[in-house]
Amino acid sequence: MPGKFHLGDIVELKKQHPCGSKQWEVLRTGADFRIKCLGCGHQVMLPRPKFEKSVKKVLKSYFETGQEDQE
Repeated sequence: MPGKFHLGDIVELKKQHPCGSKQWEVLRTGADFRIKCLGCGHQVMLPRPKFEKSVKKVLKSYFETGQEDQE
């Protein structure tokens, strides 16, 4: 499903990061995803299938910021 995740999305993963946070910001999309922990700032690159499997929900989407409403 292309277009499911966008740069700047805030996602919640199923497992906690060692710092205790479950919230991550999407920094890069494509065959690999780069995500940044919002608790400690650590950045991780994951292959797309592993990333999509580990996402529990999208907390804040790129489209909720109102950028699509600009006409």
